[in-house]
This record gives sequence, structure tokens and C-alpha cells, in this order.
Amino acid sequence: MRSITITIGLAVVLTFAWAAGVRAQPSAEEIVARSLQAFYYAGKDQRARISMRLVNARGKERKREMTMLRKNLGSGGEQRYYLYFHAPADVKGTAFMVWKYPAREDDRWIFIPSIELVRHIAADDKRSSFVGSDFTYEDISGREVGDERHRLQGEGTLSGRPVYRIESVPKAKLDYVRRLTWIDRERDLPLKEEYYDGRGKLLRTFTADAVRQVGGHWTVMRRTMRDAQSGHRTEVVFNQVSYDIGLGKDLFSKRYLQRPPKQWIR
Repeated sequence: MRSITITIGLAVVLTFAWAAGVRAQPSAEEIVARSLQAFYYAGKDQRARISMRLVNARGKERKREMTMLRKNLGSGGEQRYYLYFHAPADVKGTAFMVWKYPAREDDRWIFIPSIELVRHIAADDKRSSFVGSDFTYEDISGREVGDERHRLQGEGTLSGRPVYRIESVPKAKLDYVRRLTWIDRERDLPLKEEYYDGRGKLLRTFTADAVRQVGGHWTVMRRTMRDAQSGHRTEVVFNQVSYDIGLGKDLFSKRYLQRPPKQWIR
């Protein structure tokens, strides 16, 4: 009888352990939500000096230098972004701003200094190229978890890091019909993304080329987007990254598109 009792007790323990293990496995939506949080929402705010290199298939390159400011508004997902271009001369003074909202389309504006015009970017343009790069406007400020249907394809490793492999299918008609993402299981950052068209052809590939901890936040310091069709690529390096520096909400207003806040744009 004592042996039967021990066996039953062990079975109960193993059953609870198995159930706990099942519960510990996050859903694809939870994994993607954590990844978006780590990639786009780290800290209360952020400032970074950014270098961008655009390289065509023949190796000819163009460069961009900019400052990015970002502020989270509470815990509901609302954000503000501000980017100011320092160089080269043909884009110097260009400023880009995003008011990001949960559950509805973001507001985006760009100031073009050559014609002294502030232009509102339509929601349909969010998949357009960001200042001629291989990144889209949406890549800069992110997307919503609910914009796509997500499926966990499994776990593995990528460049020595443990990862989840997620398949995401957009609910609306976009330039891609399928996206594969490799997400770091410990740091939650996306390490690689592949975008495919309806024929299964690779369109673009994103890679996180260097990751470092800054102010307690894991940060992708160097990233690349490659256009598989044209051979063009855009390399981005984050320099002078700082978090929780006390950016005010008033910095993210349309008047600062034409008159950049000098104390933050250096």
C-alpha cells in the first residue's frame, strides 16, 4: 500500500511539473509582444546618434547622420519619435516625427527644408521607404502585435543565441505575405527577419549585427536591412545611446520639426 501511495504521489508531482512546463511555454503572440517591447519601448525615453550607410549592388554608398529622440507616454503603448538629419547637405535639416498610438493608425510628419514644407505622411505610406533606405517608416517606429497572425514554429539557435522562430502573416494586404523572425529567447530582441512575397520569394532580410547592454537595456547597436531583389542594403549604427534622460512631451510637437530642440540635437 505504501508503494502504491508513493507511486501515486510521484505521478501527481510529475503531472503538475508537466502542466507547469506547458504553462511556461509562451504563445507566439506573447513572444512577439515581448520582442516589440524590448526593441521599441526600452526605458521611459531614449536618445541616440545614428549613422546610416546605403550601399547599392555595385558597392556605391551614401551616408546619413541623424539624432533620434523617443518617449513612451505611460504604459498603454503610446509613443513619440523625433528624428533630425545632420548630414549630408541635401537632407540636412530634414526632420521626421511619429505620434504612435495603440489600436489605431499612427500620425507621421516629415519636414523638408528645401521647400520649407511640413508634410503629413498618409497611413498608406507607412510601408514606403524611409528617406531612400531599405527600412520603411513602419520599421522605424514599429507595428502592432494584432497587425499579423503569429505562429511559433519552434526553437533553436542563431549565431550562438537561443531563439524562437516565429511565422507572422499580415491581416491586411501588404508588400509581403509572410515574415519569419528569429527572437532571442533570453533578451527578447529580434535577431533576424525575412520577408517573403506571395510566390515565396525573399524580399528583404533584417539582421541584428551587434547587441550590447546600455543602461540595463539590451540594445541592437548595429543593424542591416537587405533588399534581396536589388542587392541594395542599408546599414545602421547606433552611437551615444542613452535611456531615461527626462525628455519632455512638448519636444514632440510640429513646431520643433522646423526649429529643432538644440539642447538635444547635437
